[in-house]
Order: sequence, then structure tokens, then C-alpha cells
Amino acid sequence: MVAAELISTLKGLSRLDKFHIVQILISELAQQETSLIEPNQSYPVWSPYDAFDAADTMLKVLQDDKARDHG
Repeated sequence: MVAAELISTLKGLSRLDKFHIVQILISELAQQETSLIEPNQSYPVWSPYDAFDAADTMLKVLQDDKARDHG
């Protein structure tokens, strides 16, 4: 198995080399993440602006909680 051999090899590395390997892997993962957002594209983003139903629900929950604490 390649993974078992790789793990065995990694365990034999010095502390400095292990940190270097981690830096390389994290850098590669970060580069792959940036490809999830394409330039010149639009993406929907939720905003609480004009979310009146959500505000009403939150107000009701707060009022119920206040009544329970003081009732």
C-alpha cells in the first residue's frame, strides 16, 4: 500500500522536514480551494436585509423567553 509506505517514511523524517511537508500540503489545498470561485461569475449571497419574517420570529422567541424568565 502506498499510503502505509508514505506514512512510514513521514514518521522517519525530522521535525523540520515534517513541518515543511505540512506547509506544502496546506499550500496545495489552499490553491485548490481558490478554484471553487470562478472570476467574472455571480454567486448568490444571503443577507438579513429585508428579512422581516426572520425578524418577527426572533422577536417572538425573545418575548417568549423574557415572559418565561419573569413569569
